[in-house]
Amino acid sequence: MNQIKQLAGQAAIYGLPTILARFLNYLLVPLYTRVFIPEEYAVVTEMYAYVAFLFVVLTYGMETAFFRFTQKENGESDVYSTTVWSLIGTTTIFLLAVILFSGSIAHALEYPNHPEYIIWFAMILSFDAVSAIPYARIRLENRAKKFALIKSANIAINIGLNLLFILLFPYILENSSNQTLVRFIDLIYTEEIGVGYIFIANLAASGITLLMLSPVLLKIKRIFQRVLWKRMLRYALPLLILGLAGIVNETFDRILLKHLIPESENPMRQLGIYGACYKVAMLMTLFVQTFRYAAEPFFFNKMGQKDAKELYATVMKYFVMVTSLIFLGIMMYIDIVMKFIGEEFRIGIDVVPILLMANLFLGIFYNLSIWFKFTGKTMHGALIAIMGAVITLVFNFILVPEIGYMGAAWATFICYAAMMIVSYFVGRKHYPVDYNVGKIVLYVGLSVVLYLLSNWIEIKDQSQELIINTLFLLTYVLIIIAIERRNLIKLV
Repeated sequence: MNQIKQLAGQAAIYGLPTILARFLNYLLVPLYTRVFIPEEYAVVTEMYAYVAFLFVVLTYGMETAFFRFTQKENGESDVYSTTVWSLIGTTTIFLLAVILFSGSIAHALEYPNHPEYIIWFAMILSFDAVSAIPYARIRLENRAKKFALIKSANIAINIGLNLLFILLFPYILENSSNQTLVRFIDLIYTEEIGVGYIFIANLAASGITLLMLSPVLLKIKRIFQRVLWKRMLRYALPLLILGLAGIVNETFDRILLKHLIPESENPMRQLGIYGACYKVAMLMTLFVQTFRYAAEPFFFNKMGQKDAKELYATVMKYFVMVTSLIFLGIMMYIDIVMKFIGEEFRIGIDVVPILLMANLFLGIFYNLSIWFKFTGKTMHGALIAIMGAVITLVFNFILVPEIGYMGAAWATFICYAAMMIVSYFVGRKHYPVDYNVGKIVLYVGLSVVLYLLSNWIEIKDQSQELIINTLFLLTYVLIIIAIERRNLIKLV
């Protein structure tokens, strides 16, 4: 139980900046969805979908390879230096190529008047890719305070500049009588840039973050071990395939929507609505990502212990317990949660439970993925993710033209459910862990049943509905306490 508390503590420390960043970004969503119409917000949704995909390409599995080979090799600094030099080299080539062909890329993405978007995002990606391994080294060394400080600075800069460009400057220009101040703002602010200021804020935050990481980055030696690099690539490249397939599963629906929905049904509007509602569903993703930050180095550090498999099974049980509670908590108060986004966007409310449960399945898959990472069978993991990508693409092409963004949500659900199930059964053959499947199914099923019951009961009075939904949530908590009473006492 002490090890579970250790993981929970690390997740809290490493996850707090991530939670804060996501939470503050969520606080920006009401601003975005009130300042910009769905068609404009769709640009943000689509561009960040491409960013997620390209970030996986630019880091090509080297972060996990760094964790793995640091454990295996005696020369940790050689592993670090080789990894960083590899990323610097490939990122530089990428950045120069994108700048050179930015006009053609912008035209291909149907933004011919905004090649600057392409250059800005290439720079954001480059800064973030080079920052990845210094961040990983900080995590590996358990320097949680430094990690939190840099993450918090990134958050503050990004949020601050968003508020400055999207809220404060337009307000001053419209209402201020101070002509000196107005003329100064006119020098640095152009209303026509619009959603582009979201990208500029991100660019500034990523650049300053890289500068803050420079003391860690500059610890690299003038060493590039070619033999070590090749071994790391052999380990990492299947993870790249896994990552690319995962990103197809996670983001390609937002890339495909505007191409699959008929023009008569305003695809950009639907994309904007889906993107905003996806943000609401990402409250689940927030917890999953927070968990992953702490869990990956934690799992690798514990892999040699005798009770490691028992520990992994216990972690899985508590993970499902918490994520099921998150699902139920959001859905019991969904009418309140949806006020978070602009009224024009709330029509997409029906995708939220589907996406929440899909991301719960994804979190379980991440827990299960230890079997192919520990055994070095990363190609098996890649094949499972490729299977998921095929499912995503097939169901998007089948469902989206018929039912719009609801089809994209169901495609995501089917994909992650299939990946979770296949990974569990294949993992049992290669690295068997005695997961408590009965309790996992019970906790997920209980949250779904209580949610469906709350929907089945028709109550017109909102205050009564709130009370009844709170009782459903308390019912879940009390059942969990009754089942896990002894374990929870030990954990506390």
